[in-house]
Amino acid sequence: MGREQEGTPSEGGRVRIEIVEIQGTGACSTGHAVGDVWEVDSARVPAGICGWAYAAMLPFLQPLRFGGSFPWEPEGQALVCCPDPANPVVFRLSVQD
Repeated sequence: MGREQEGTPSEGGRVRIEIVEIQGTGACSTGHAVGDVWEVDSARVPAGICGWAYAAMLPFLQPLRFGGSFPWEPEGQALVCCPDPANPVVFRLSVQD
């Protein structure tokens, strides 16, 4: 699990990021695997997460952290895929209490 760096204040809510599926060949080119988990509660990018994937989920992550939701998703959740067209990694974002 990613860890928050010391001295970084929390802001907004806490969101859990979990890899739930890797489509295509089932292999992520950056080494991520189903079951990998990070938590986000600040503006910092979690250690070890692919930058391309994080950029894809940021438009969903930030609204969830600040109380937003999406009409096509269950309350407090979003599914987001990374931009790899051959092996999309599917991330579930879930607001944590």
